Amino acid sequence: MEVISINNIENYEGKEVEIRGWLYNKRSSGSIKFLIIRDGTGFIQATLIKSEMEKEAFEKIDGLEYESSIKVRGLVKRENRAPRGFEILVRNIEIVHQAWEDYPLSLKEHGTGFLMNYRHLWLRSPRQNAILRIRAEIVKAIRDFLDQNGFILIDAPILTPSACEGTTTLFETNYFGDKAYLTQSGQLYNEAAAMAFGKVYCFGPTFRAEKSKTRRHLMEFWMVEPEAAYLELEESNEIQEKLVAYLVEQVLKNKPIELDLLERDKARLQLITPPFPRLSYDEAIEILKANGSKIEWGDDFGGEDETILSNKYEKPVFIHRYPLKCKAFYMKPDPQRPEVALCADLLAPEGYGEIIGGGQRIDDYNLLAEKIEEHHLSRENYEWYLDLRKYGSVPHSGFGLGIERTVAWVCGLNHIRETIPFPRMLNKIYP
Repeated sequence: MEVISINNIENYEGKEVEIRGWLYNKRSSGSIKFLIIRDGTGFIQATLIKSEMEKEAFEKIDGLEYESSIKVRGLVKRENRAPRGFEILVRNIEIVHQAWEDYPLSLKEHGTGFLMNYRHLWLRSPRQNAILRIRAEIVKAIRDFLDQNGFILIDAPILTPSACEGTTTLFETNYFGDKAYLTQSGQLYNEAAAMAFGKVYCFGPTFRAEKSKTRRHLMEFWMVEPEAAYLELEESNEIQEKLVAYLVEQVLKNKPIELDLLERDKARLQLITPPFPRLSYDEAIEILKANGSKIEWGDDFGGEDETILSNKYEKPVFIHRYPLKCKAFYMKPDPQRPEVALCADLLAPEGYGEIIGGGQRIDDYNLLAEKIEEHHLSRENYEWYLDLRKYGSVPHSGFGLGIERTVAWVCGLNHIRETIPFPRMLNKIYP
């Protein structure tokens, strides 16, 4: 008898199989009992008919607690009403471990705070399982796209001696008597790698000590950051829209069951094809003011501003050429208009806001040195970064895509906390 995974069940119709998993739910109707079994790859109904199995095996189910680990052996039958189209007609069950009686996450409603305290168990639920499977698909699609388009993975350090995105959101740590910080971004190191390899990306956790409780913020989040030599702003934007369209396409293709479980409107996702609309910062300011925002030219967009803008489009929209004063020190000024940067943020539709920030980097040594001083940064800490402008400097661009915000949008979630296995939020670091 072959041991199979639930996600491959359609390949075994009419065959006797074994599924190794856990009891998620059960109900009884006299001589018939129904179990919902999960095995990590999916959920399936297992039907026990008293007349078709041993009495002892049929009756021992009554005392089986939720989340007990079991091996179920039986016949795979087609059941069109089931999410995967199949069920198991059980012949026998082996109990591997009887779970304790007090499983805290019964199938009744629980508050979010309670569920977050039991995140290690909440991950077992169908909804959380679906979200994190879609996350894994998005990560795979991103890697596949970049690998297939000539980018090479170069890992950036987690511990850094200086800031990348401003000094106010750094997590400080002691590095053998010296100050060090958890990385805010791998971008600066990516620029060094791009000058060695041409097209690169890093993919890993980043950290922002930002005291925010909004539905879009985490203290620790994952980001993919491509960077390329001889790449200018609009070329970078074209890569971004192709990447985003590809990852959405792959989720639609490979995770339809998960999207259905989340009740995600797939028709909205099917609209995500290049090209994406472009909107200048100046045009965005006019739209925001017309919609009652108090924003002034020179201000960065807040969450409400991004929501207003992204609700106006069915596709993601690029907002380009922000004022230099609200962007990082390394952003290249527009030669045609030096008060604005050659940069663009990509806002996801349906009010989800920014999922990508990117732009062209300063490639002139003197200008970069001036900006480091202007932003009151330590020249000593950035000497290596300035070296990149001394030895073969070229125009170059890159961007960072936040995994959690992208997952929230693709899944249609209200809050970012469900998009990562163990979220780190303000005042929340357990479990």
